[in-house]
Amino acid sequence: MADSVENRPNVPPVPAKLSKNAMKKAQRADKNGNTKPKKEKDPNRWAPKSDSKTKKKNETSPKVAFVNRTPKGQKKDINNKSMLASYNPIAVEASWQDWWEASGFFSCSDEKIRAADPDKRFVVVIPPPNVTGSLHLGHALTVAIQDALTRWHRMLGHATLWVPGTDHAGIATQSVVEKRLLKEEGKSRHDLGREKFLERVWDWKNQYESRIHHQFRSVGCSVDWDRKYFSMDDNCSRAVRHAFCKLWEEGLVYRATRMINWSCKLKTALSEIEVDYIDIEKRTKLAVPGHNPDRKYEFGVLTSFGYQVKGAMDEQIIVATTRLETMLGDSGVAVHPDDPRYKHLHGKFVIHPFNGRRIPIILDPVLVDMTFGTGAVKITPAHDPNDYECGKRNNLEFINVFTDDGAINENGGEFAGMMRYDARIAVEKALEAKGLYHGKEDNKMRLGICSRSGDVIEPLVKPQWFVNCDQMAKDAMAAVTNKELTIVPETHEKTWFRWLENIRDWCISRQLWWGHRIPAYFGRIKGESFVNKNSDDASNRWFAGTSEEDARKKASAKLGVAEDQIELEQDEDVLDTWVSAGLFPFAVFGWPENTGDFENFYPTDLLETGYDILFFWVARMVFMGQKLTGKLPFKTIFLHSMVRDKYGRKMSKSLGNVVDPLEIIAGCTLDDLFKKLENGNLPAKEVEKAKKGQKLDFPQGIPECGADALRFGLLAYTQQGRDINLDIGRLVGYRNFCNKLWNAVRFAMSNLEGGFSAAENVADTVLSNDVVGCRNRYILSRLNHAIKLTKPVIVDEDAEAKLTAQQTLYVCLEFGLRLLHPSMPFVTEELWQRLPGKRATASITIAPYPLPMEGWTNPEVEANMELVKEVIHAARSVRAEYDLANSAIPSASWTREAPPGCAVHSVNDKVQIFVLLAGLVNFANEISKLEKKLTKIAPSLASLVKKMCRGDCEKKKVPENVREADAAKKVALETGRKLAYTALLSRVQAPSVDEGKRTLVLLAGAFVSHGKRPLPRPA
Repeated sequence: MADSVENRPNVPPVPAKLSKNAMKKAQRADKNGNTKPKKEKDPNRWAPKSDSKTKKKNETSPKVAFVNRTPKGQKKDINNKSMLASYNPIAVEASWQDWWEASGFFSCSDEKIRAADPDKRFVVVIPPPNVTGSLHLGHALTVAIQDALTRWHRMLGHATLWVPGTDHAGIATQSVVEKRLLKEEGKSRHDLGREKFLERVWDWKNQYESRIHHQFRSVGCSVDWDRKYFSMDDNCSRAVRHAFCKLWEEGLVYRATRMINWSCKLKTALSEIEVDYIDIEKRTKLAVPGHNPDRKYEFGVLTSFGYQVKGAMDEQIIVATTRLETMLGDSGVAVHPDDPRYKHLHGKFVIHPFNGRRIPIILDPVLVDMTFGTGAVKITPAHDPNDYECGKRNNLEFINVFTDDGAINENGGEFAGMMRYDARIAVEKALEAKGLYHGKEDNKMRLGICSRSGDVIEPLVKPQWFVNCDQMAKDAMAAVTNKELTIVPETHEKTWFRWLENIRDWCISRQLWWGHRIPAYFGRIKGESFVNKNSDDASNRWFAGTSEEDARKKASAKLGVAEDQIELEQDEDVLDTWVSAGLFPFAVFGWPENTGDFENFYPTDLLETGYDILFFWVARMVFMGQKLTGKLPFKTIFLHSMVRDKYGRKMSKSLGNVVDPLEIIAGCTLDDLFKKLENGNLPAKEVEKAKKGQKLDFPQGIPECGADALRFGLLAYTQQGRDINLDIGRLVGYRNFCNKLWNAVRFAMSNLEGGFSAAENVADTVLSNDVVGCRNRYILSRLNHAIKLTKPVIVDEDAEAKLTAQQTLYVCLEFGLRLLHPSMPFVTEELWQRLPGKRATASITIAPYPLPMEGWTNPEVEANMELVKEVIHAARSVRAEYDLANSAIPSASWTREAPPGCAVHSVNDKVQIFVLLAGLVNFANEISKLEKKLTKIAPSLASLVKKMCRGDCEKKKVPENVREADAAKKVALETGRKLAYTALLSRVQAPSVDEGKRTLVLLAGAFVSHGKRPLPRPA
């Protein structure tokens, strides 16, 4: 305590005064008997206002726009330039990213990575964002986490490399370009042709890839831009062809006719990740793309109809379906062999009502549950996954009744040409006319929706390319089981094993134009009769090749003819995007060539991404890495949460809650948000819906927060296993934190003027100085645990003590900025560069990260300073309770006597304080108020206790939540009674010192400590 309290004799009380606010409050209390309640805070108080007063103010004093005068790539000149009065993120963040990149701080040489110990290297490949459009906040979270880790490792002196890239995103990018083409020119891709359409897609890619790179830089990504990649550049394309051929040669890639997810709108097969599922509880009407836009179609119903039994026209078998239109392709009716209701129909047929086709009644105990419904099931092998398996087991005919765009084909007879859900309505009416319709009822169902087009997924049987994943899945599971591969958080291991234990062969072909064209060629011999490439017996005519010449050689050898006798036709389909994405960790380093980069940087150390693509992307990378390179592509998988809006909703353009990180960094008006919607691909109705959402969420637009606040806010939100419900208002709070940091350094810099120069080894100098004192040693000790910025008081002591205090302040600033840099790179660089003196590195980004300093931790000093903080906090609380003015400058001295007219307050079991109230408070009024309060509490408490006692006898009748509420209320009343009683005693008894306690007396804003004297404690 010696450093905190001045050793002086008794000091006479200083006359105190009430603050103006306290005087007004007292006057209101005297007049009204109570105080006016506080005005509720506006939830959008952080947003820029747009009322007339604000406009008028802005007109008279417009904000001066920042102009960046630093040439690109050069270091910002801040020498001899005063700090702005307040934090301006645009000005602070300008130029640093260009200078960091130009200085080569983010690169990693082959020599450094080769020389690094295994635990002192950090290599990570960025999850490549799709070139479909701008980055959203989910991407911002990804790069905030990865950049913080990368900067931290770099500051630790590790060999560090972060590789940037973008993904072509086949189906997603083609879809948005097609929508834009239709909206702006009224054309389809087929109107342009493949070559011209792909030119448009490349133009789109170049435009949005450039925008994505700009967003990366704006957020402060410390990636090595010299190594940036795109998933369809030459290196990646070569890797894709090589991988396909290698898997084909090993028999893992094959072509087969199977059931797949089909988007009629996009006319392509889809992977599971491209299918969203919605649960329908009851009869629901939905709009369907490609159908009448003015009509909605019925889902969530089970329709029953009858098939007439051949030879017994008065007998029907009743079946039910949720997809009535598929009955046009029925080729069987299944019953359970043990069902007595249908024993007499074994081996018989029913007649299709629209084409007269004979449909066999088959026995299938696998598919049929005879206790469910009628016990009879219609079988459509070409349009249902379960029926597909049943059809194969029972050799049923596969009848496809749909065209690729979802219309009924020639197999639908009189319904041909109708769109599938219009046909559903027509079939129902036709069945009713024939007396075969038996009604419908609500039915819960799960409906697959194309994530890109909103179309209802149609299961279709088509020839596609597949990858056998069985062994690769086993190897991936073994890697996690054996702890060779770590998944963080560990809870996601269950998802990993659940998916991989039930792995299916992976459909890798897509009926698109944009993407990696499948390097497979169908071979024909000149002069031979036509061979259908889609027939089952033509599979041996397909040849994979890294080039057409390579495939020709393989075909020549297999078919036994000269190369010039071979005619090749390349498959027109492209590969699933996840094929090339699965190769990223090694393709970006030159694989399949054994390059220096591949040898030095592969495998990487970490894969950080969202948990939603653990199976669809992460597992694919593990598959490919282990199979093609013999190594895991990374050691650790770190999965972050999903970013949702503040209501917990998924980010969706139609909801208007998708936010571009740049809109938060630079701010965005509501009108500009509207314009972006209008220029997008949303239909007019969706645009209006989105505008309503934006107006509700951002009534004043989005305020300017800066990249540092965005990054820090996202990092602060992150909790493993829980989604992030992002409130923009909280990000504004972190912008205010940046402002506090700015002002703290600005304040501290004013105390480092006058020729101050940091010592060469400032930390050691401060620690060894004999006049460091308790305050300074306390700061250093706390710095060892949390090393955070403070606002230390530079007192007017002797020159040596002042210099030591300045050195301590400098250490706090310099260490604190380095600690914060990985999370807030821009503001920390700006402030670090402004600190006085020279440092060993040119930039904070390559400065050493602070580590614990031996000898700084001092528990005794920390305990003493914590006591000082407790005393100050308690004294301020007591002073605030009586609305005493804060204008008096505190002074402190030791005293043996407590002046009369004080209120007492215990800080802890060792310290008590008194506040001098003589002449400031009307004790008679205070006592009267407290007595009234006690009088009011007593009956309320007695009544509650009686109620609770009665409830104890009837626990079964009293809900748990009521009992808990009563218990909490009882504690509150008892606490209020105790506090009121203690306060009452303090007003009627003379102040004295508790036995064994050190006592501090607050005298009109001054602290006075005095000796010991017995004080009888109140009961």
